[in-house]
Amino acid sequence: MTVDDLVSRHRRMRKPEKRERIYSVSSGMRIACDAWGDPADPPVILLHGGGQTRHAWGGTAQALAAAGMHALAIDMRGHGDSDWSSGGDYGPQTYVHDLRDIMHTLDEPAALVGASLGGITSLLSQGEFYPNTASAIILVDITPRVERDGIERIVAFMTSHPDGFESLEQAADVVAQFVPHRPRPADTVGLEKNLRLGDDGRWRWHWDPKFLSSAADRTPEAALLWPDRLLAAARSLAIPTLLVRGRMSDVVTEATAREFLACVPHAEFVDVENAAHMVAGDRNDIFSDAIIEFLSRTAMRRNSSAA
Repeated sequence: MTVDDLVSRHRRMRKPEKRERIYSVSSGMRIACDAWGDPADPPVILLHGGGQTRHAWGGTAQALAAAGMHALAIDMRGHGDSDWSSGGDYGPQTYVHDLRDIMHTLDEPAALVGASLGGITSLLSQGEFYPNTASAIILVDITPRVERDGIERIVAFMTSHPDGFESLEQAADVVAQFVPHRPRPADTVGLEKNLRLGDDGRWRWHWDPKFLSSAADRTPEAALLWPDRLLAAARSLAIPTLLVRGRMSDVVTEATAREFLACVPHAEFVDVENAAHMVAGDRNDIFSDAIIEFLSRTAMRRNSSAA
C-alpha cells in the first residue's frame, strides 16, 4: 500500500473528534490542549508561533487525525488558555521543559510540528536538551538564522495596540493590513478564538504582555539572535526532519533555508507558494497535505525497519 493509499483510506474511514484537555507540567503550570483523533494512533504535537494560540492549528489537526494520527495542539505557556507566568518566565529552555513533560505522558515518541517560537522550542528540544527523542520534527518557517526585518515587523504588529480593540471588526482590519496577501475573512468567528474580552469591554490578544517585556536574555525572541547555538542544534538532528517555508516569507529566505539543509543533510524541504510566515494559515491545504505525506511515509519506513 502506498502512502497516498494509506492517507486516503484513513480520510474515508475517520471523522475526527476534538477533546479539550489540560496537562500539568513539572513547574506547576497548566497547559491547555485540543486533542484530535484516536489516542492509540501515532502522536503529533503542534506548537504555535509567538502570539498565537492552539487554534492556529485547527484545520491541520483535523487533517492529521483524519489521516490516522493523534494530533495534540497546545497553547504554549503565556498563550491562550494555558497559565501565564506571574514572573514572566518565558525563556526558551522553559518552553522546552514544558514540551518534555507533555511528551513524557505519551506511550510512544511524538512527532513535533513547530512554527516560529514552536519551531525554536522543537529544535532546541531535539538538537540540544533531549536529542532525538521525538519520532520526527517539522519546522514551519523557522531556521537557525532569520531575517531581522521580518522579526521586527512581527513584534511591531504584536505590540501595536496595547490598549486592545473596540471591536472584533477593528481587530480584523488590523490583521488584514498585516497580511495583505490573505483575503479578509467574511466573519470574525475564527479571530475571536485568538482574542479575549476584558472587563473594560475591549478585545486584546490572548497572550501575556510579559511574553515580550521580560528581560532580553529570557524572552523567546532572544533565541532568534542565537544562530550559532541553533545551527549546532540542527547539526545534532538524527530523526526525520522537514523544513516547510512560505515562499513569500520575510523571516526565512532561500539562503537561510539552504544553510539549514546543509547542516541537516537528511532533511527534506517544502517551499509553499502564495504563503508567507504563517504558512498553515495562508495555505492550509498544501501545508497539511505536505506534512501528512511526510509523517505517513516516515511512519511506514519506521514500521518496516521494526518488522
